[in-house]
Parts: sequence; structure tokens; C-alpha cells
Amino acid sequence: MSSRSDWLIASQEPRLHVRAPADHTLGDLAADFASAYGLTPDPWQRLVLDDWLAERGGRWAALTCGLAVPRQNGKNALLEVRELFGMVGRGEKILHTAHEVKTAQKHFRRLKHFFGQKADDPGAKYPELNALVETVRNVNGQEAIFLKNGASVEVVARSKNSGRGFTVDVLVLDEAQELGDDALEALMPTTSAAPLGNPQWIYTGTPPAPFAQGEVFTRTRADALSEKPKRITWAEWSVATNADIDSRQDWHLTNPGLASGRLQIDVIEGERGRYSPDGFARERLGWWVTDMGVDGPFPSGTWAAGVDATSRIAPDSRRAFGLDVSWDRSTGYIVGVGLREDGAAHVEMAMQASGTHWIVAWLTDPKRVARFGGKVPVVAQGRGGPVASLLDDLRAHESIDLIEWQGSDLGAASGVLYDAVVGGRLFHPPWPALDLAAATARTKPLGDGWGWDRRKSPNDAAPLVATTGAVWHLLRPIEAPARSAYDSGSRLMVLD
Repeated sequence: MSSRSDWLIASQEPRLHVRAPADHTLGDLAADFASAYGLTPDPWQRLVLDDWLAERGGRWAALTCGLAVPRQNGKNALLEVRELFGMVGRGEKILHTAHEVKTAQKHFRRLKHFFGQKADDPGAKYPELNALVETVRNVNGQEAIFLKNGASVEVVARSKNSGRGFTVDVLVLDEAQELGDDALEALMPTTSAAPLGNPQWIYTGTPPAPFAQGEVFTRTRADALSEKPKRITWAEWSVATNADIDSRQDWHLTNPGLASGRLQIDVIEGERGRYSPDGFARERLGWWVTDMGVDGPFPSGTWAAGVDATSRIAPDSRRAFGLDVSWDRSTGYIVGVGLREDGAAHVEMAMQASGTHWIVAWLTDPKRVARFGGKVPVVAQGRGGPVASLLDDLRAHESIDLIEWQGSDLGAASGVLYDAVVGGRLFHPPWPALDLAAATARTKPLGDGWGWDRRKSPNDAAPLVATTGAVWHLLRPIEAPARSAYDSGSRLMVLD
């Protein structure tokens, strides 16, 4: 891994760069091929192509390819080069996915610019490419181009079922900042039996926003930047945490498209006036929430020390879900907690989605209930918290074991969480919403202790509140009746 510390290096070089060991690369062939059709890569795009198309021992050197670059710099053109070369030069079957339908359709239209609108298209701009076409499928949601050499590109918007029916060599995951585990799990099997026996996964996007389901992209980045990355390449144009967002130099260093004119400086100036400081830093300067150098109420570095992409709950651990919702009820969060083999607490995102309408159905899903032996333990704040309106519905289900904690428990619960973090007994895979909440949450005094102040926290504290309650339940040393104004009869339950 190389990390650029000299800010005078040209923007065509990424700040963070990880390359997989390789024998040679086909990147130059791909660049020359695309250039013949008017798609000439910039130097930074050639660098990334060299990484993606590097070979070792006759296979791709990198199974996983990651690119994080601010918008409008030419990321989509880079994907077009990779897909054109893969189809024509390698005979690959490619599945291109995006978060939004409009993004997927735009990419498909760009590919038709090269191959034509249909087979034997008299108006095709490049007749020699059109001559390779067997068929073009224009059905909404099923757009595809199939070539006579067996290659294909199919373009879809992601969903939890979007991977069904596909068997491909290359899986492209564009807009990866909005890629959740459910979508990934549906798509990853598409390459399990890659026709050419040489699969590749390509993740491209920008740093996830606090409320985006960006855990996959964040985890991929963490894997790439770990001490021993395996068959992975990562290129990232970004600023460090302490960068000056008004520095024109940093604007140029993080936006390689400015060098070629793909992106204009006046566009960036306009964005600076419209975006919030955090939004501008993230969207235009590639700033990652997980790189923040502050830890809220936790001593410096202790929360970040617990970020571990490899952490896992022990198979025989007791487990529970923590539940909370935003103060304005715009987002619901469910965390899963359990104990690792070493006895430390593990926290991970179980579900995050807009609104609250989905929460009860998700928790009472029959398959989930069966995995918990008929009773799903759910830890939620009772009277006074924004989740309180859901509690009656949860109590009505025999399959839910509701563990309520009150405002009076917040001081003790916050202390349990604090001690676990400072003592190195809390681990969690990267999750932008939780990491940001932990880095920026405000506190308020509660008797001799303190708790989270939802209203004064600059970012949504709900994921941290859900984690606090769940960890408090998990690490309490004794069983005790759950204190509830409703006397639901629930008890703190040991699941082992």
C-alpha cells in the first residue's frame, strides 16, 4: 500500500493505492482498443485499468477491484472501457449493476453508442462492432447486449433478488456506496460458476453518506487497507481528515477529471456553496467518515481500534437485537450483538432502512424466529424514546422477547458501552452510520453519569442508542427483571 503524503503530486495519482502482485497487465491493450472508438482514457484511468487487468499465473491478479473517486471525474467511462475490452477482447459475460434504475439505463445507452441499437443496425456508428452483435435486448429492467462470440453485458438496478438467473465472469457493482449486504448476497453467486473460470468483482463509488447502506464498500476498503490484503486492488482519490475543504489545491488533487476538462472548476465552486461542509468533503473531496480523527466522548483512537472487518460472533454465543429509530422517525436501525470467541462484544448492522413500517415484520419473520428457537430477543428503549410507539406491536407477538430499558437506565448503559470501548472489549465491522454517530454524538448529564443527547447531536444518534441498549443487555453480569412501565413480564434473557 502506498499513501501519498506529498500534496504536490499530480491528481492523476490516487492518495491511497493498493496493487495486487502481478506478472503483467492488459491495461494498455484495453486503453488502445477503447481509444480507437473515441474513448481515450486519462492517465488516472489508465492507472486503474492496469490494476484491474493485471494478470498473475494466467488469472486476474485481483479478484476484487475497488475505486473510490468523486463524481463526474470519468468513472463511468472507465467502466465502459473495461466492459468493451472484456466483451470483445476476452469474450466475458458481464453483469453491470447500479443502485438506481436511471443510472443503469444511462450506462446501457452508452454501451449501445458503441454496439448499435440492434443487430445489423444500418445506423451504427461503428459497423465493425455492430457486426459482432447477436441481439440487443431493450426490455426495461432486462437491458442486455449479446455478442456472437458468447460475450454479453446485462445491466440491472440492484434489489434483493437481482442476481437470480445470471451466470457471469465479471460482476460490476457501481454506486457501491449504496450497496447493502442483502443485495451483495443476491449477486455474488452469479460468479460462482464463471464461464471462463476467471471471475472478477469491481466496486466503484464515492464514500457512503451517514445513512447509506454502504457497509459493503466500507468493508472492502478496510480489507484493501489492511496489513495483508489478498487479491485486491484499491485506488482512492480523497482528502485526509484534517484537510481544508476550501483549498483549491485539494480540489485538484482529489478530482483527476479537472486535468482533462471532464470536470470544471466552476462546477466545484457552485457545489461548495450548496453542500454542507460534511457533504462537500464527502461527495467532492472523497472524505470517508471512518477516517475521522475524533471519537466523541470516547478517548482518542479507542472507537477506531474496535473497527474490525473480520470480527465475528461465536457460534454458541448468546445474541440479541438492539432497536432504535431516528428522532424524526425517518430511519430505523437494528443492530445484532453477541460475544466473540475471546469473550469481547461484537456489534454489527442487522438492518437499516427508511421509516419504521418495516421493523415489526422484519423482527417477526418466521425464518428469523426459527433461528432463535421461537423467541427473538429485542432490546429497545421504553417510555420516552422515539421507538416507544412500536412497542405495543412488538409485545403483541409471542415470538418477540422484548427487553425494555428506560431513560433511567441510560446512564448505566452508556457506562457499560464506554467501558467496553475503552477496555478493548467491543468490536464492530465498518458501518458508516454507527461510526459517524460514535464520532459526533453529544452527551448530557444524568445524575452521576451521562447519556446521549439526541437533539444536540449533529448526526443521527439512533444507531449508537441501539448499540448502547443491546451491549448493556449483553454484558450485564446477572439476570434481572426488565423495568417497564407496562410490566410486560419480559426478563433479561441468557440465550446460551
